[in-house]
Amino acid sequence: MLKGFKEFIMRGNVVDLAVAVVIGVAFGAVVTALVKDLLTPIVAAIVGKPDFSNLTFTINKSKFFYGDFINAALQFVLISAAIYFFVVLPIKKLTEMQARRRAAGEPQDVASISSDEAILLREIRDLLAAQRSV
Repeated sequence: MLKGFKEFIMRGNVVDLAVAVVIGVAFGAVVTALVKDLLTPIVAAIVGKPDFSNLTFTINKSKFFYGDFINAALQFVLISAAIYFFVVLPIKKLTEMQARRRAAGEPQDVASISSDEAILLREIRDLLAAQRSV
C-alpha cells in the first residue's frame, strides 16, 4: 500500500503540479501586491477614492453594500490587466520572435539556451563515449 502511494507521489506530474501550485500562490501574492500598492493608488488619484466599501443603499431596512462589489470588480480588472500586460504580452512577443527566427532559418545557439541539466547530460555523454573508446 505504501509502495503504491510512494510511486504515485514520485510521478513527475504530481511533483510538477505541486511546484506549479506553490509558484502560482507566490505569483498571486506578487500580482496582488502590484495591484494593491501600485495600480489602486493610481485609480484613487484619478477617481479620488481608493476604497468604495462604504458605499451602500437601503431598501426596506436591508442594507446593500454595493461598494464591496465595486472593489472586487475593480480588483479583478486590475489583476487581469496586470497579468495580461506583464505576463501574457511579453511571453507572446518572445514566442513570436522565436517563430520568426525559425522561419528565417537562423540556427539555434544551443549553448546559450542550455540549462545546467543539459550541460551535465552532455558531459556525461562525452565521458561515456570516452570510456567506450578506451
